[in-house]
Amino acid sequence: MSEHLYRLVEVAGTSKTGTDDAIRNAIAKVDKNLGTLRWFQVVETRGQIDEGRIAYWQVTLKIGLSVKDA
Repeated sequence: MSEHLYRLVEVAGTSKTGTDDAIRNAIAKVDKNLGTLRWFQVVETRGQIDEGRIAYWQVTLKIGLSVKDA
């Protein structure tokens, strides 16, 4: 079994429809820009309220990316 090394990035994804979409939006953007994603962890969930209704869901994630051997 080989040993692995990961780099962590922390991001916040947003969505008007829900937490799942906020997570998926964040992962898609990080994957497009950094690639080699391996796992994620939800750190915090919050939202923006506008006129008594949820306007946006905000989810903070830690995402693990594989670090390649030199």
